[in-house]
Amino acid sequence: MSNNIRNIVIVGGGSAGWLTAGVIAAEHKANSENGINITLIESSEVPAIGVGEGTWPTMRETLAKIGVSETELFKECEASFKQGAKFAKWVTGEEDDFYYHPLVIPQGYTKTDLVYSWQPHSDKISFADAVSFQGHICEKDLAPKQIATPEYAAVANYAYHLNSPKLGVFLKKHCIEKLGVNHIVDHVTGINSKQDGDIKSLSTRENGDLEGDLFIDCSGFASLLIGRHFEIPFVSKKHILFNDSALAMHVPYLDTQDPIASHTISTAQSAGWIWDIGLPTRRGVGYTFSSKHISDEDAEVELRKYVSESIGKAECDKIEIRKIPINPGHREVFWHKNCVAVGMAAGFLEPLEASALVLIELAAEKISRELPANREVMDIVAKRYNQQFLYRWQRIIEFLKLHYILTKRADTDYWVDNCDPKSIPDSLLELMTLWRHHPPSLHDFEQVEEVFPSASWQYVLYGMGFKTEPRATERRYVDDQKAQQFYAENVKVTNQYFGALPTNRDLINKILQYGMQKI
Repeated sequence: MSNNIRNIVIVGGGSAGWLTAGVIAAEHKANSENGINITLIESSEVPAIGVGEGTWPTMRETLAKIGVSETELFKECEASFKQGAKFAKWVTGEEDDFYYHPLVIPQGYTKTDLVYSWQPHSDKISFADAVSFQGHICEKDLAPKQIATPEYAAVANYAYHLNSPKLGVFLKKHCIEKLGVNHIVDHVTGINSKQDGDIKSLSTRENGDLEGDLFIDCSGFASLLIGRHFEIPFVSKKHILFNDSALAMHVPYLDTQDPIASHTISTAQSAGWIWDIGLPTRRGVGYTFSSKHISDEDAEVELRKYVSESIGKAECDKIEIRKIPINPGHREVFWHKNCVAVGMAAGFLEPLEASALVLIELAAEKISRELPANREVMDIVAKRYNQQFLYRWQRIIEFLKLHYILTKRADTDYWVDNCDPKSIPDSLLELMTLWRHHPPSLHDFEQVEEVFPSASWQYVLYGMGFKTEPRATERRYVDDQKAQQFYAENVKVTNQYFGALPTNRDLINKILQYGMQKI
């Protein structure tokens, strides 16, 4: 019985630490007498990175599961609705060059193949606009629901944009007050091992030694446990994903009632891309780029030029810029002995497609669901965990790289180098060969719980002008009449939503004033 997993110690707070603590505490009843004991230790000396962050729709389920009020999320975390991403200037770099990656699957996605029927008309309407209403409503800054729609329910599938440091503070309060997580503010000064190499305890400056059965490393880029202590190698992916730097700024609205974009705006630049995330009180804007292809000074010029277009040069020049280093890659394994790394301690790739927070959610859910009963089974759980997450990281790397390899831009070395086959994983090259002859489908991937479903791959592929040539025998599977019905249904639904949905700004104002209905 002494080998049972009863005490979990989480090192580091922020979004990673508190999301992980919340998911495990809620499922394993940390606030009950016989529940698991969870202690989170964080240092007051480590500042949050603090850029606006995007999430995936999974965040709604995660927050609901741990008992968070969606109304309180909006009130405390500067949250806004996110319905996808708009990619501008990624294909040709021209002003009219953009496509959407929405968060709803195409109309009739499981009923028939929509790609072949759409392709002859690709010069008149984009793939996303033909098969989904969401890009249309994003263009009008509309919200994904009405004020009468209950918390976490949706008219259109959605995620959030939010203030990341405030999310950490919000989750901290919830975990301590509602879920029974023990909180210690202290500095870890040493890591003590057992004879078998497991971590026995953490030495702290003020609280002595903290013992645990399982240690979760949420210490960010410092990677105190999995990196510094266990020296698990870091696997760089910089040869695939070039961006290793970011410049970030908080951009004010000129008017407090300016529209709030209902999507992330990702605008390609000479050596990377600029994110633009609308929160209720400001925009989070940043340029993630390759230092090999542009200097910090020239990157700042491009970033300020972008921001000046919306608020003017005088206002833009007043805004402070922070530099954030990025080291794209991940640990060789994520669970070693009695320690598992979550969040940036496990790795980070780049801000594209908001993969960082969803990986935290997936990790927390997997650890909680398969929490080892005792030390005897932990190595088996760790092996399974590592296999699944190495697969997930590889798939995410491929999906992010996909955004770069279909560009027609040749105006800078950055875009030319991204299309070099030597920078593209062989597994992605194989998929691209397959997809010349059939669209991405559920059958192209090994796991049921893919981070990015096949519909997402379709949105990016065909948004960037990729062509799939059907085999002669495949035409018999294509029901053009049925596809036309789904296209017509999409037009009908789009027009209905135009008349029924409030703007993002109007809905958020109402939520802050009245709150949402409870489920």
